[in-house]
Amino acid sequence: MAKQPSTTESSGVIVQLLTTIVQLGVTNNASDIHLEPELDVVRVRFRIDGILREIEKHPISLLESLVSRVKILAELDITERRRPQDGRFHLTVGDRALDVRVSTFPTIFGENIVLRLLDKSSIVFGLEQLGMSPETRQAYDQMVRSPYGIIFVTGPNGSGKTTTLYSTLNMINSVEKSIVTLEDPVEYQLPLIRQTQVDPDAGLTFASGLRAVLRQDPDVLLLGEIRDTETGEIAVRAALTGHLVLATVHTNDSIGALARLTDMGVEPVLIASSTIGVVAQRLVRLVCQTCREAYQASPELADELGLTGKNVTLYRAKGCEQCGLTGYLGRTGIFELLEPDEEIRSLITGRAAYETIAKAARHKGMRTLRDDGIAKAKAGRTTLEEVYRVTSANPQLAVF
Repeated sequence: MAKQPSTTESSGVIVQLLTTIVQLGVTNNASDIHLEPELDVVRVRFRIDGILREIEKHPISLLESLVSRVKILAELDITERRRPQDGRFHLTVGDRALDVRVSTFPTIFGENIVLRLLDKSSIVFGLEQLGMSPETRQAYDQMVRSPYGIIFVTGPNGSGKTTTLYSTLNMINSVEKSIVTLEDPVEYQLPLIRQTQVDPDAGLTFASGLRAVLRQDPDVLLLGEIRDTETGEIAVRAALTGHLVLATVHTNDSIGALARLTDMGVEPVLIASSTIGVVAQRLVRLVCQTCREAYQASPELADELGLTGKNVTLYRAKGCEQCGLTGYLGRTGIFELLEPDEEIRSLITGRAAYETIAKAARHKGMRTLRDDGIAKAKAGRTTLEEVYRVTSANPQLAVF
């Protein structure tokens, strides 16, 4: 018979402990709280500005009670400990209303818990606040005003794609437009927009949902992710028949998104004809303005980075109390925007190699992720080390 939490642990002590942990996470602007069981302790770590930090440890004897408390809040089965579960609950901390997404996962020492903190009051809806340069923002704004076509937003998990997509919807949302989304999961509720969470167990996949949505007379469609050939083909055909489609694809850069669709089996001619833009993005940590340390880039470094002019000033992260001794405080986006023209569309249709399309895009002035990151480092907003950290998986378009 499974051990039940003691009366003492399951009452005020555990309630207060969990509340304190969540409040501390909110205070530290954590995006995720990890409750991790080990042999004799429960380790608490916060993901702050994309990096996990250990906060505290508690006796392993508190684990079952903490897990049970979280499951009760999220309306999960407290007797099921062998299978993962997902849920959510709402919480108010001070004047901040939070949606808390819950994920449980069994490990050899007990159930691991991750709480994703979604703060409705902190949603950024201005693209300029996301870190887009004025040139990129102007070009992107023209794309999203198009009556039809498909725009891809690409990047790994945690790169800010959802925020960019929601900000885009906020730009074009009006009572004159019918906007429908298919998401997994729906993170924030937006006014005037009909949002649907896919549920494969119930037969509602991205592909089947997209087919049904097209019969709902939408003007704009948002697809949380294109994962298979069927969804990709329906999406690009919808873009060719009078709909503006926003969709995400998990690739390292903008050109990789086109290659990914081709690998899925979507016809290159459909990709080339329907795509009006591809945005790749990452989040970089902002260097702390209180303790950052300036230094002069050597002529060799400046030349390698493509920076012109003498006495190029860059900054190092140092660390102080204000930034938690990390040297960084907050995050911003770096972006790469591909605007296919006739030449690039022809290369896509002809199944040209990645390097060929990349060279053509660079020649036409496309600023890569690393280019944008270096520009932000030169402006004193981040560090070269941080730019390298988030763009190292993108060697093909590196400036070195």
